[in-house]
Amino acid sequence: MSTLKEILTRRPVLTTIRVTAPAGAATPQPLSKGLGQYRMNMMAFCKDFNAQTQKFKPDIPMAVTLTVFKDNTYEFTVKSPSVSWYLKKATGVDSGSSRPKHVVASELSVRHLYEIAKVKQSDPYCQYMPLESICKSIIGTANSMGIKIVKDLD
Repeated sequence: MSTLKEILTRRPVLTTIRVTAPAGAATPQPLSKGLGQYRMNMMAFCKDFNAQTQKFKPDIPMAVTLTVFKDNTYEFTVKSPSVSWYLKKATGVDSGSSRPKHVVASELSVRHLYEIAKVKQSDPYCQYMPLESICKSIIGTANSMGIKIVKDLD
């Protein structure tokens, strides 16, 4: 149950937006198409985002959940890249199979799968999930992309 102070200090939310921006290299120009209508300070957001993602390699696509409030302020959370992006990078393919479960696009070792799961566990939404559950989710994504999971790569 919320206290009276929490209720009085809540800011009304205007919208919540999900965008993908390159790590450490966000600029107002491509983001303004989706975010400009909410009259938020795009330059301040880009500076904040770039400062928070400077530890990642440039041009890694980072998923951002941006909450814009009615007083034109904002909050955002940054997630690591999508599982499909990691799978493509780990296997070296540009895209998955056009016929998953019939045509194998590539193979991935269990060790690589585990490393991707450890990275995804640092996401705000996955930090309390067991590593086994994250691995199962990644296996499902790999299967839908036509990537075969093997014990060891030869």
